[in-house]
Amino acid sequence: MSFSPPPSWVVSSHTPSERIDLYLIKRGISLSRSRIQKLIDERQILVNGRPTKASYRVREGDQIDIQIPPPAPLELIPEEVPLDVLYEDDVLLVLNKPAGMVVHPAPGHDRGTLVHALLHHCRGLPGIGGRERPGIVHRLDKETSGVMVVAKTDQAHQRLSKQFKLHTIDRRYMAIVTGKVAKNSGKIDLSIGRDRIDRKKISARTAHPRESETHYVVRERFRIATLLEVYPQTGRTHQIRVHMAHLGHPVVGDKIYGGRAARMFEISAERQMLHAERLGFNHPVTDERMIFSASMPVDMEVLLSVLRQGNASSRSGLRGAGG
Repeated sequence: MSFSPPPSWVVSSHTPSERIDLYLIKRGISLSRSRIQKLIDERQILVNGRPTKASYRVREGDQIDIQIPPPAPLELIPEEVPLDVLYEDDVLLVLNKPAGMVVHPAPGHDRGTLVHALLHHCRGLPGIGGRERPGIVHRLDKETSGVMVVAKTDQAHQRLSKQFKLHTIDRRYMAIVTGKVAKNSGKIDLSIGRDRIDRKKISARTAHPRESETHYVVRERFRIATLLEVYPQTGRTHQIRVHMAHLGHPVVGDKIYGGRAARMFEISAERQMLHAERLGFNHPVTDERMIFSASMPVDMEVLLSVLRQGNASSRSGLRGAGG
């Protein structure tokens, strides 16, 4: 955690009366609003020495004490979870992660993650990349499918991580976004970071912006959507999803960044329609350039088929109207 709350936080005379959870978030605390509310419910946030309520409005001179219990240690037990392995040798493994699989354990996801599967598949993996993320060089969001590379040795982890840091990795995503993207290609250059208010979201409204750049190319247009090839030049959390929303064409099915456009989309999608189709890197031992691809998953292919039928219906209607 990047922020350690002070033992005694005194509300200044210049502070407007506002809810304590909003007050803390605006002061840069690295906790989500729901986490703050949970700490309040657990009587871990005190005002003037007494437990408070989330609805309490701070006043001048209030002393706020925050006590964050240490996280319970994660017990990483290997689990026999099927993996779609695209390539494997002594130092690395390349796989096609399915949508719905969490990469590493976190609160609420302590079983069935990719890490649990890797511990079963790759003996001797613990310790590479950290205890809670053994072997993990990069990650994909839970609902994003596609190609990932995993390190099986410390040396491989170090060398692959360096390639990601230097942006020499070749990455191509396929995204189905809402609406018709007007330009055939484009670049989104928008610094993003953890949102100042909602700590679970990434946005340009942040106290710690980080440069991020995404290129895109239109592959196919439909009546109500567009299929894009997306090339992230940097690897920020939720980068593609935030950048597409900024463009005004959020990823179909994105429940966090989709906004009204995604909610009003004519065809429902169970998850965000984003797939890491291609990953290229230099082998950490031989330095050979390696490129791996994973076909678009069934749910995205089905949606594309429906969208193409919609295009055909529109053209048929126009021909009929022309008599």
